[in-house]
Amino acid sequence: MVTVRTFLAVAAAKCWELHQMDVHNAFLHGDLDEEVYMKLPPGFRSSTPNQACRLRKSLYGLKQAPRCWFAKLKSALLRYGFTQSYSDYSLFTLHRDSAELYVLVYVDDLIISGNDNKSIESFKSYLSTCFHMKDLGTLKYFLGIEVARNSNGIFLCQQKYTLDIIAEAGLLGSKPVGFPLEQNHHLPLATGTPLQNPDRYRRLVGRLVYLTVTRAELSYCVHMLAQFMHKPLEEHWNAAIRVVRYLKGNPGQGILLKAACDLQLYAWCDSDWAGCPLSRRSLTGWIVFLGNSPISWKTKKQNVVSRSSAEAEYRSMATTTCELKWLKALLLSLGVSHSLPMRIYCDSQSALHIAANPVFHERTKHIEVDCHFLRDELLKGNISTHHVSTKIQLADIFTKALGKQQFDYFLNKLGIHNLHAPT
Repeated sequence: MVTVRTFLAVAAAKCWELHQMDVHNAFLHGDLDEEVYMKLPPGFRSSTPNQACRLRKSLYGLKQAPRCWFAKLKSALLRYGFTQSYSDYSLFTLHRDSAELYVLVYVDDLIISGNDNKSIESFKSYLSTCFHMKDLGTLKYFLGIEVARNSNGIFLCQQKYTLDIIAEAGLLGSKPVGFPLEQNHHLPLATGTPLQNPDRYRRLVGRLVYLTVTRAELSYCVHMLAQFMHKPLEEHWNAAIRVVRYLKGNPGQGILLKAACDLQLYAWCDSDWAGCPLSRRSLTGWIVFLGNSPISWKTKKQNVVSRSSAEAEYRSMATTTCELKWLKALLLSLGVSHSLPMRIYCDSQSALHIAANPVFHERTKHIEVDCHFLRDELLKGNISTHHVSTKIQLADIFTKALGKQQFDYFLNKLGIHNLHAPT
C-alpha cells in the first residue's frame, strides 16, 4: 500500500491522469507449467471409472493460480515494452520517446497513469486484445479506498469501509470520542475477564488494521490491540470499541496527496524506550512525506531490548533510513530522482551524535553492525539528520497514546483531513 500511495502522490504532483482497469476471471487466464490433476467435478460423470481431469489452464482454488496469472500478465506487459521495477515487482514502467507510462498491478486491478493520454488509450486497447478487460475509467474507487481529485491534489479515504465497521460493531448511534486510546493505558498488564467470543475481537482488529491504509493516526492503537489476538480480555475489547467510537466522529477522514509538492523525501522518527512492560522492548514509529504528502508510516516493536533511550532512538533512525532508501529507489522507477540528501528529523541529541561520530565506541559497541549503516549513508550524503523539539516531533503519535490537545495538534500536521466535515 506504500507503493500505491507513492504512485498516487507522484501522479498528483505531476498532474497525470489516473485510469483503472479490471480483468474478468483473471485466474482463468493463467497457463500451467506443470501437470496438475483434479477430481471430476460434481455432476460430471465418465464412462471409465477412476479417471481424473488434467488441467490445461489454471483454476480458481488452485495454489498456483495467482502466480500463473501474474506471469501471464507480466509477459503481456513486457511484450508491449514495459520494464518491471526491481523496487516493487507489481510496478511496470514504459518510456517511449517523450511519453511515460506506468502500470501498478494488484492481482486483477490495474492503475494506469502517465504523461500522454494517447499512449494510455493505446495501451488500454492493447490490454483488451490480450484479456477480457473491463475499463472502469478514471480512478475513483480502488481496493476499498475512495479517491477524490481536485486542483489541490488527491484525497484518499475509506468512508464506506469505516461505516461498515461502525455498523457491524452496533455503534451507529453511539456517542463519539475525541481520541482513540486513553492516555497512560495499561493494556499489556490487563488481568480482567477473558472475552467469551474472541473471534469477534479478532475480526474487528483485523478490519482496523486495513483502515490504517488511510488513517495514519490509528497506527499506534491498532498496534497495541493486535498484540492480544490470541487471548483478548474484556478490557481489550473495551479499548477496541473506543477506537470505533473515535471513528464514529469522523468516518470520512483521510489523507490529502497535494499537487503542490517538491517531490523530496522527509522522514520523522521516534521511539518509546522500553515501552512494552512485558518484554521491555522499545517501540519504533516513523512517518515519511513526499513533499507535504504522507506516503509511509508504521509503528513497530524493536527486535531487541535497548539499553538506553539513545540506543532505541538510534535503532529507530536506522529503520527509517531503510524505508527511505527503498522509497528513493521506488521513486526513481517513477521518474523522480533525488540529488539532495533525504532528511530525517529526530528529537534525540544523543542518537544524532552516535550517528555522526564514528569513534564513539564505548557506549555503542554492543549495537549490531546492521544499525551502523546509518553512518555510511550520512557520509555518502544520501541522508541528513536534523534535531527537532519533542513538542513538534510528528512521529510521537506513532509511539504512545496522546491526550486530545496533543492528538489534534499532530493530526493537523500529518496532512490528515476530513473532506466531508462541514466548513
